Amino acid sequence: MTQDTFVPQGVAFVPLEDTPPPQEIVFVLVPNLSMLAFAAAIEPLRIANQLTGKPLFKWRTLSEDGENVRASNGVELGVDGALCDLDRNAHVFVCSGVLPEQSSSQKTADWIRAHWRRGCTVGGLCTGAYTLARAGMLKGRAFTLHWENLPPFRELHPDLEPREQLYVIDDRIMTASGGTAATDLFLRLINDRFGLTLSQAVLNMCIHSLHRSDIEAQQSSRSASIGIRNENLVRVIKHFEANIDQPLNLDEVADEFGISRRQIERLFTKHLGISPKRYFAQLRLGRARALLAETDLPVAEIAAAVGFDSSTYFARRFRDMFGVTPHRFAAGRSGAD
Repeated sequence: MTQDTFVPQGVAFVPLEDTPPPQEIVFVLVPNLSMLAFAAAIEPLRIANQLTGKPLFKWRTLSEDGENVRASNGVELGVDGALCDLDRNAHVFVCSGVLPEQSSSQKTADWIRAHWRRGCTVGGLCTGAYTLARAGMLKGRAFTLHWENLPPFRELHPDLEPREQLYVIDDRIMTASGGTAATDLFLRLINDRFGLTLSQAVLNMCIHSLHRSDIEAQQSSRSASIGIRNENLVRVIKHFEANIDQPLNLDEVADEFGISRRQIERLFTKHLGISPKRYFAQLRLGRARALLAETDLPVAEIAAAVGFDSSTYFARRFRDMFGVTPHRFAAGRSGAD
């Protein structure tokens, strides 16, 4: 690619003197990647070049075999080539998305680990941490991935503890949780390399109203996400989420929080239109669906992980809620019959 590829013309301009050689960014696209996270990462680089009229960054896209990759939205993306040797100063990001365990491969994991050992900075966008974990690079490291994938990831990697924040930089390992969090990570890279004036200008061009810090939570507060502000209800819901594999005893929950069982039942009915028992059951089944979608754990193990003593009863409840048995749902995920 020529310099013009990396430095498109625009109207806005930010003067920048004494720039270093271009920083190479390599995006490794894996099947079912999130196009939103990929675009949110690469566009700040393009904008930084455009604003300054200089090739501050250059980038390329790779896939394991050099073939096109289909994103999770069905759009097919072309790449610049297959996995290859890189300069030790390159930054390499695995771009992943849905079905991350199935989409990550040992070949890509071995390749990225080898480049990390040679001195490259490596990272994962959205669920790219699955590949980094497969590569054995995350033990004792701070990292993150998309909140939706945290429960299955923890089941598969009980020795690793992802952080529930927007992005994480731990020395030469960088991870972003997905979506526009990738923009916040790459704004941080631009700021660290070229200063606040340019990073702020890039932020404005992205119409990204605020450069969020790495420690901010991925999700809004529980009260905001369910549209209520009742403190007791929020506390009970958080308790349910933290004890999803335990039997539900509303009397014990009521005693723990100093409210009556009847009050808990009224709060759920008033604010959520559902009983606490039914809410808890739906919470369990939703967690089970995530595990079925993104792990190869047997149905019996998943049933136990979400608090069901009987696989048969679990299968019946799962079918009642989702219209398909757990086994058929798992088969459909993998494309099997």
